Amino acid sequence: MQAAGWGGISCVPYARGVTGMAITGNGGDWWHNAAGSYDRGDRPEPGSVMAFRRSGGMRSGHVAVVSRVLGPRQVLIDHANWSGPGIRKGTVMHNVAVIDVSENNDWTAVRVQAGYDTGTFGRVYPTYGFIYNRPDDRLGTAYAAGRAPQRSLRFEQVAEMPLDAEPVSFQPQGMTPLRKAAPHRPR
Repeated sequence: MQAAGWGGISCVPYARGVTGMAITGNGGDWWHNAAGSYDRGDRPEPGSVMAFRRSGGMRSGHVAVVSRVLGPRQVLIDHANWSGPGIRKGTVMHNVAVIDVSENNDWTAVRVQAGYDTGTFGRVYPTYGFIYNRPDDRLGTAYAAGRAPQRSLRFEQVAEMPLDAEPVSFQPQGMTPLRKAAPHRPR
């Protein structure tokens, strides 16, 4: 895990900048404000936003971007403005471990890595689940909110792949482009 000093950025502008999602409000508002625009669920995916509920230590809630799924009950996240041992509020933290401690393995309760110690986890935090960077297509609700689904600046969709091409895997990489265009190869 590494900290990048962005000089006082909070979780919402960080998550919005990394994912390109146009969701408004504090972190605790994102789950409800995403309804009708973005798909939501209880399974982590790279690039999805983990939405934390408001709780005693987080009166505004919190959002974090899933960078990697390690297993059915463990992910790595990137997030901003989280405090902990040796962590300065307002910094960006990468590759922070989060474990699901919910009774039904539905990610409604999690423990977040404490500071830089990869073997120590803090208290239990309540969460809503995950917001995915794709339209909410349940019963046509994507248009019920009165606005078209937002296009992500980080992820591109490919309609088809040439028959002789090799599959490519993408991982979220902060604010940098995912990859450069491949040079044209004559057939």
